Amino acid sequence: MAQKKILMFVGDFMEDYEAMVPYQILTMVGHQVDAVCPDKKPGDTVKTAIHDFEGDQTYTEKVGHNFRVTADFDSVNPADYGALLIPGGRAPEYLRLNERVLEITRHFAKEKKPIAAVCHGPQILAAAGVLEGTACSSYPAVKPEVENAGATWIANNDTFSNANVDGNLVTAPAWPAHPEWMRKFLEVLGSRIEA
Repeated sequence: MAQKKILMFVGDFMEDYEAMVPYQILTMVGHQVDAVCPDKKPGDTVKTAIHDFEGDQTYTEKVGHNFRVTADFDSVNPADYGALLIPGGRAPEYLRLNERVLEITRHFAKEKKPIAAVCHGPQILAAAGVLEGTACSSYPAVKPEVENAGATWIANNDTFSNANVDGNLVTAPAWPAHPEWMRKFLEVLGSRIEA
């Protein structure tokens, strides 16, 4: 398997599992994952939130962990990376206001490099204007943004366990979909895991 450098957008109150688990899976199989955040430097941390589905009308939120930023956002050259990873949680709602985040996202879409986004992560894709004509899954509350961006929103029968692939784009509705989402992302990356 050829190692890829993967860029990962992180920010305060991103969803804990949607950051920690993909980061660990991707590094475990040999990829280099650089976690970057506007206004943070390598060694700084961002706070995460744990979102759970406990029968309420929406997810509940609890304090998560501190997640370490591993690379410098200001000096990132997207051409140096083979893929982009976008966790969900609350971070995408404000990260999408950063023009450089959108510019970097557009680079990956234009170059047809693999992009994995989960839960609220597609908010960044919608704001960057890269969803038109795609099929995209997301947390149900993001459906209007996905559709307004010109994509077909993929319903998941409320199971939260499905992932969707559309070319280079791999999306999922929430962290319970990790096994399928990460498996499909690894396939798009060209990774092989021998049993």
